[in-house]
Amino acid sequence: MSRTPAGTPHDPRGAERFNEERATYTVKGGTRPDIEAGVAAIRDTVKTLRPKPGVYRMLDARGDVLYVGKARALRNRVANYTQVANLSNRLRRMVSQTRRMEIVTTNSEAEALLLEAQLIKRFRPPYNVLLRDDKSFPFILLRADHEYPRIMKHRGARRAKGNYYGPFASAGSVNTTINALQKLFLLRSCTDSFFARRDRPCLLYQIKRCSAPCVGRIGPEAYGELVQEAKDFLSGRSGAVQKKIEAQMAQAAEDLDFERAAMLRDRLRAATAIQASQAVNAAGVGDADVFALAAKGGQVGIQAFFVRGGQNWGHRAFFPTHTQDVEEADVLAGVLAQFYEEVPPPRTVLVDRALPEQALLAQALGESAGHRVEISVPQRGERRRLMAQASRNAVEALDRRLAESGTRAKINRDLAEFFELAEPPRRIEVYDNSHIQGAKAVGAMIVAGPEGFLKSQYRKFNIRTAQSNDDFGMMREVMTRRFARALEEDPDRDGETWPDLVLIDGGKGQMSAVRDALEELGIEDVPLIAIAKGPHHGREGREVFHFPDGREKTLPTNSPLLFHLQTLRDEVHRFAIGAHRAKRSRAISASPLDEIPGIGPSRKRALLLRFGTAGKVRAAALEDLKRTPGISAAVAQKIYDFYHPAG
Repeated sequence: MSRTPAGTPHDPRGAERFNEERATYTVKGGTRPDIEAGVAAIRDTVKTLRPKPGVYRMLDARGDVLYVGKARALRNRVANYTQVANLSNRLRRMVSQTRRMEIVTTNSEAEALLLEAQLIKRFRPPYNVLLRDDKSFPFILLRADHEYPRIMKHRGARRAKGNYYGPFASAGSVNTTINALQKLFLLRSCTDSFFARRDRPCLLYQIKRCSAPCVGRIGPEAYGELVQEAKDFLSGRSGAVQKKIEAQMAQAAEDLDFERAAMLRDRLRAATAIQASQAVNAAGVGDADVFALAAKGGQVGIQAFFVRGGQNWGHRAFFPTHTQDVEEADVLAGVLAQFYEEVPPPRTVLVDRALPEQALLAQALGESAGHRVEISVPQRGERRRLMAQASRNAVEALDRRLAESGTRAKINRDLAEFFELAEPPRRIEVYDNSHIQGAKAVGAMIVAGPEGFLKSQYRKFNIRTAQSNDDFGMMREVMTRRFARALEEDPDRDGETWPDLVLIDGGKGQMSAVRDALEELGIEDVPLIAIAKGPHHGREGREVFHFPDGREKTLPTNSPLLFHLQTLRDEVHRFAIGAHRAKRSRAISASPLDEIPGIGPSRKRALLLRFGTAGKVRAAALEDLKRTPGISAAVAQKIYDFYHPAG
């Protein structure tokens, strides 16, 4: 069975059906809604049921899943749908479309709840509350399959051997933490293949982000101590790690080893920076996830804080769909069940209101996680203050969502979903090359933000090293220069010049070249997408979008998102071709006189007016040069000596 990026079973029609504009398409299904036919189908199913726990699915005439539900006693729960007078309008519509049911019995109600969440994520039924933002969350992984363990960002199934820390709310929060951890513990982030072929330290060593174990600058034992300190820090024992570094720094100063003392001072500052970056004060909370719900204008927003070891690992806003006529507590319970179908739950889950079947949900999550899980509403102390902050954030996030009703905001959200980004990108960089058979090659970068193109941040690159007509080499050179400079100028990524998404004009070859160039710099967390023209090479074609892992995606030809991406690609084409033409024009208008030091446009014009061509200037006698208006004796001598170096 194939699986989505989030690790859940794939429904071939899921991507097509899971669309806000088509969320209730079943209302317009192939057969007319018929409440009597729906009740008859449900009654036929009830006759076969026993009072056992399980999961039921309502299906329409086409076999599409309308609703997934769980029950402690299937016969009693399903029979309730035949009492039409007691149903809400929403459930009546569902029953009127139901033509048959599918039943799965389970050993317990907790098992049924877990299966229900899995099936909801798989089939995305239009009458269930859906957690739309169901992409996999990033973790930090400290691998344990190498003499020098690697620290890295990880998404998806946790098959690699090592220690996982998370979830983090977004790629940005995990990248920030990894950057600080690299400064704090100097752990390598490069791939094993890159590590094996090094014969000198990379740029990360030079900017004090790595201890360079690849070339023997540190031994296995000393590196192992750094790894253990990193584990302690990520497990919530940051205070002990800081005290140890302080003691080592004091000892180094006492031994007059000022270079080591300075290095330890920088590590201590990195530890402080991690804690200072945590906008939420979560001291004393331990491991907990915090969820608060806000509702306004018919929409629901849920704010989540992720706290591990008393450290805030970021926050995320969710906007579930299909929440009309559903109690707010039921919405929150449904979101939690779907959220933890992918993410391992901590021992404590804090919510802002009592949930229906709260004890059952905690039991089910505990069985899934392999440890006890407590779901509670905080009443006092630090947990209560943390919940109040989450509630304020939920209201603010929902207000922003309601304000973002424009087409551009929707396209940015669709772009993030299509390219599997954690959130809509605020800075997109698009790259292309322009040349004629390798001559006068120019690389171009354009930048787009939420409000449109940022033309003041466009850049062009004169290709220096790539061989003639080598598109891949040109792209590799451009990316190396761009991101090597970014690492030097903003290694902490504190500014706004690091991209949230990089688009490359090209196919698999360009993608490989860019991926290799960034890997060489130790950068593996910048999202990359290559855009290749479709088979018809035009707006009527189907552009193919290449992912770094080899996957490909396409968009419908009438998609507004496809038009937006084509606009980005056309803009980088325009800028690249313009830069190439300008370079070619300068070459055409260039004169041998430009090579003479001290000869500017006015003197060049005077010489050409007198002699006609650069060749005649070269052949002129010194006295003739001196008689040229605007050319002094000293300049005339300089021109003559340039062409007659022997005198």
